[in-house]
Amino acid sequence: MNYALPRESRRYFKEPFGSLYSSVEDAMEVIRGRMVIAVGDMVTRNLLFAGITPDVAVIDGITMRSPCRETPLLSSPRTDVANPPGMLTDDLIAALYDAVAAPPALIYVDGEEDLAVIPAVLAAPEGAAVLYGQPCEGVVVLLVDDERKNKAEWLLSLFEKSDVADQDF
Repeated sequence: MNYALPRESRRYFKEPFGSLYSSVEDAMEVIRGRMVIAVGDMVTRNLLFAGITPDVAVIDGITMRSPCRETPLLSSPRTDVANPPGMLTDDLIAALYDAVAAPPALIYVDGEEDLAVIPAVLAAPEGAAVLYGQPCEGVVVLLVDDERKNKAEWLLSLFEKSDVADQDF
């Protein structure tokens, strides 16, 4: 089953869902010593360059709608899932829960991984750090707590069940 984000709900996903830092290096004090879940090729790459291997990384080989020439190579066990743009699939959601339960893990998405932040927050234990890129601005860091989980549940409730992939995100 797919879950599609309706066009009228997309505005809720424009603002950072956490604290915005200009770089991964600026966020090091906040994420050090925590479980780290990275969503995005560049965030994962930048964490590796900063000396942090994420416990869970979700990548798709694409950055800002173009092939990522710097897709990070991780030796973590890899799970491949399909996830169309503007969607969340049961396979991606299940892969995130499995990865969080048995890190380290790499989830390689055929499609788009941007919305994986929502199930990542829901799957993550309290105190974990979920990171994702905010294009042309930096990196967003979410420290998982009840408030963040409640917001992630609310954001997930905006999706509609769908058997058709919405390719026009």
